[in-house]
This record gives sequence, structure tokens and C-alpha cells, in this order.
Amino acid sequence: MELMVNGEAHSVEAPDDMPLLWVLRDMLDIKGPKFGCGVGACGACTVLIAGEPVRSCVMVVADVEGAITTIEGLPEGERLHRVQQAWIKHEVPQCGYCQAGQILTAVAFLERNPEPTDADIDAEMTNLCRCGTYPRLRAAIKTAAGMEG
Repeated sequence: MELMVNGEAHSVEAPDDMPLLWVLRDMLDIKGPKFGCGVGACGACTVLIAGEPVRSCVMVVADVEGAITTIEGLPEGERLHRVQQAWIKHEVPQCGYCQAGQILTAVAFLERNPEPTDADIDAEMTNLCRCGTYPRLRAAIKTAAGMEG
């Protein structure tokens, strides 16, 4: 099957029921999406498909419709994406394991809701962070939205 990942076409021979996460990590050597829970609950494996966040551990490769973006494909040219810049400014990551999924979820969220409230952020950002950096994550999203410095 043909997959468009981070702007590059890839031809892969994978069983139709193989989770997209394993195609990305094991077949295409794209390591940004992480295995966390395997049931779509934690969000460490989040990628964007056609701009929407998807938990790649539960998305079978045969069901993929649209271009896939992982954290590796997010930077805008030579610059980091504004969400990545805000993450750095607010020192969001501690261990960093969940951050690729968090950032991609935030990117898609800000496309839908460019002026989020704290309640909006709390409701939409369902990825789990064992380090508990949620207050910094919220501040970074507001910075990326241009709502706070």
C-alpha cells in the first residue's frame, strides 16, 4: 500500500490489520510516535491524518485515508512550529515521552479553536502526561494561540 508520511510517499507491504504505529516505527523507522498503552487511551502514539489527531496504536493501516504527519514532519521549513516554540518557552516536557503526541494534538486543536479557554484546553487535550505538566502545557497552548506572552 501507498502512504504519504511527512510529505514523502512510501510503499509498504504490511498486513491490513497492522496498527499504523508499528508501520511507522518498525517499517518506516519513524520514531516520534511512541507506544504507551496500545488501546488508544494515553495518546503517546498520536499522529495527524489529514490534519486530525489519531491514536496510531488503534488505527489499522488499511483504514488510513489522507496524509500522515508525525512530529518529524511538523516543523515549518527551517523553523520550529509555533506550538513547538511555545513548548520550549514554557519548558513543558519533563521526561518527554508523551510530548510528540501532545504537540500534534495541540496543533490540530488550535486549528479548530484559535482562542481556547482553560476549559476548552482541559476538555480537548486528552493525552496523558505521567509527569503532570498540564499547567505548563496549558500556558504553552495559550502562547501558541497568541493569547499570552
